[in-house]
Amino acid sequence: MKEISASSAKRAKELLKQMSMEEKLYQLSGCMIFDIGETYDQCRNPLYGNYRSAGHFMHWKRKEPAAPSEVAARINQDIRASIEAQPHGIPPLIHEEALHGAQWGMATMFPQPIGMASSFDDELVQEIGEIIGKECAAVGVRQVLSPVVNIARDCRWGRLMETFGEDVLLSSNMGAAMCKGIRKNGVIATLKHYADNYSYGGRDSNSSDSSERVMREVYLPPFEKCIKEGDALSVMAAYNSWNGVPCSCSRELLTDILREEWKFPGFVVSDYKGVEGVCSSHHMTGEEYQAAALCVKAGLDVNLPAASGFSLLKKAVEEKILSQEDVDKAVYHVLAVKFEIGLFEQPFGDEKEAEKIVRCEAHEKTALEAARESIILFKNENVLPFDRNRTCRVGVFGASAAEVPLGRNYSGPYKRRWEAQDAKTPLQFLKEYLGEDTEVVYSPDFDEELAKGCSAMLYFTTIIEGEGLDRCNICLPSDAMVHQVDGGGLIVDKAEASVFGNQEEDIRKMFHTNRNSAVILLNGSPVDMTGWIDSASAVLEAWYPGEQGAQAICEILFGDYSPSGKLPVSVPKNVGQLPLFYAHKPSGRGYHYNENDGNPLYPFGYGLSYTTFGFGSFSQYIKEDEILISFVLENTGHYDGTEVVQVYVSGRNCDVVMPVKELKAYRRVTLKAGEKDNVCITLPAASFQYYNQGMKYSLHNGDFTVMTGNSSENMFNEFSVKIREGRIFLKDSE
Repeated sequence: MKEISASSAKRAKELLKQMSMEEKLYQLSGCMIFDIGETYDQCRNPLYGNYRSAGHFMHWKRKEPAAPSEVAARINQDIRASIEAQPHGIPPLIHEEALHGAQWGMATMFPQPIGMASSFDDELVQEIGEIIGKECAAVGVRQVLSPVVNIARDCRWGRLMETFGEDVLLSSNMGAAMCKGIRKNGVIATLKHYADNYSYGGRDSNSSDSSERVMREVYLPPFEKCIKEGDALSVMAAYNSWNGVPCSCSRELLTDILREEWKFPGFVVSDYKGVEGVCSSHHMTGEEYQAAALCVKAGLDVNLPAASGFSLLKKAVEEKILSQEDVDKAVYHVLAVKFEIGLFEQPFGDEKEAEKIVRCEAHEKTALEAARESIILFKNENVLPFDRNRTCRVGVFGASAAEVPLGRNYSGPYKRRWEAQDAKTPLQFLKEYLGEDTEVVYSPDFDEELAKGCSAMLYFTTIIEGEGLDRCNICLPSDAMVHQVDGGGLIVDKAEASVFGNQEEDIRKMFHTNRNSAVILLNGSPVDMTGWIDSASAVLEAWYPGEQGAQAICEILFGDYSPSGKLPVSVPKNVGQLPLFYAHKPSGRGYHYNENDGNPLYPFGYGLSYTTFGFGSFSQYIKEDEILISFVLENTGHYDGTEVVQVYVSGRNCDVVMPVKELKAYRRVTLKAGEKDNVCITLPAASFQYYNQGMKYSLHNGDFTVMTGNSSENMFNEFSVKIREGRIFLKDSE
């Protein structure tokens, strides 16, 4: 973890001494810019936050997409006005959403995070983070409200697509990689949502009943790793309460753990209106200004998003429930970060650079690579890849085939669709890809007349998901959907409005008509497939693969690229199994209902390929405090391909009950057909650490089994490890 440099800390302290209370309070509040081009003068009114430091949500209900240079020019105009209006010329920190691409405008759009996680490729995710940071910095955005590192273990939660899935290690690694990439260009990542963020039945922002053990074993580690290894400089407090206290005013979370244990050097922001929610939703106080005081005292620094935060803090100071010491501590955190990222030296975006790099060829190439790696092959009964030479007529069904497959969550400007003239829908790209010699016919629902004479058929599924759209049913929707905009700012229309048929029935009809067919799932979280999976001959899980997703899907369908994605979540057979995750702890009497076993339809880490791989010649040895696992991996099939090797650990005879297994290491290995390679994976001592009954995290005694395979349910080798008095032993050696 990089600490705030001595020079940045010194400059922050010196500036703090010169500031008035009003200036300080503005540094702890935000200002939203509405339709920046049309109401600019009104937004610059001091009543709306003329001295604010927190960011602006730059596009709200814009009438048309803005070019990168236009966005940079307008942000620069606002930054310049803010600097000139302040006694000490403190530049504002402009923030934006950037879940899978910068949301300030039409920036490069990557797969949703659940798709990124399917790649099991930390380096690729870091590269994505670097591109997001670069495209933000170019327009003047220096803080992104990303990544989401909540652990998602119930697919009814509408925001599962924003996460890296159910596993602690994978989510931690992916989050840290994203943060590292973002930080490279002087942009800071904001970890969301601290902590837990959803509860019973996948309900967003509901009160968390997680114990301290569960929080420390499952929900907190990704935040800790992103801070210590990803150099994240901002954390967003979640809406929900934990341990009886809203996260926004939890001293235990914001001070005791975050600052005193983890030594977090950055600043904490509220989720939008989260401070006011301490009063209005959680009813902890009678007045909002009292809630603001509670939050700052607990360790929250910045109240987002609106300038009303200033008046709340001012009232709290006037009522003497918020001291100058409380205010100074929070302001120091903000100023120190601003100095650390060089905001005072370079507060502006670069209009020419923005036009040059945003969605440039290199960035689109990375988006294509990410889309390819994100797609998972669930099922294949010798159907895929399709033979282009034998495909003269292709039937394409499902409304999503005519949509750019981004997903509706944080894709493009607030309450607007992401649009780019060169972006292709799967239907458009398929027609170009196959050329004039192949006829492509389309219907939003399965059409038996169109299906006649088709040598291959595709069905693209449609489902509504996102923030504010938690589900009690995980089947594919069958009723007609109408245009909908929810309170979270999501727009869901067009594709959904076209789903007038029963998707499951359509899928069954398609496979009954022609077995040379495939389903392409376009979704953000697992769906119940039990009503049609047995009739299917081929199924691809594409998630929402981003702006280059159409090309990636077509390349995989026709064998130009072998699928390599692996599941970052368990896929349940039905909703009755939820919550369902692989790293559960053993039950006293069984992990299932009498009429419904606890086995998933597809397990965590699962994913097929067009080729086959062989594992052999395993060996393991201890080097200092690490275990090195060596083996030979061979591509035994006829296609070039990539295998994701996964190492799991299971503990027995420990001081506490351990999960049945946990992922502790993984690696992508790419081999040409017939090629073999010697692979070595390192298992650090931390792989065997756990919290004992006294909640001390260390290398406690226990017996462990280390398993290597290509999913959480498919192992090729295992060996035993003992931990005795803090030392690691293999097998029976002492």
